[in-house]
Amino acid sequence: MVVRPPMPRRHCWVSGLVQGVSYRAATRRRADDLGLAGWVRNLPDGRVEAVFEGRPEELSTMTAWLARGPPAAQVEKVEVREEPEEGLAGFLIRR
Repeated sequence: MVVRPPMPRRHCWVSGLVQGVSYRAATRRRADDLGLAGWVRNLPDGRVEAVFEGRPEELSTMTAWLARGPPAAQVEKVEVREEPEEGLAGFLIRR
């Protein structure tokens, strides 16, 4: 039996002009391209919240992308917290 090591997980909150600019859809596309699992959603306070699970290299690439976002976004701040893996599959936009 092969036991894989746990995958890192990052829980992120993105502030700035990140709602109404296709930020969630672009995040999903980028996460899919990188093979990351997780989800993304808008928060009532105007931020975007996202969770990613995957290999460290892809998580670093995704975190750097969050700081830029899609062309219409104006990201002011990205908060990141490392968490234990939950074993997510696929990437969803939560409503």
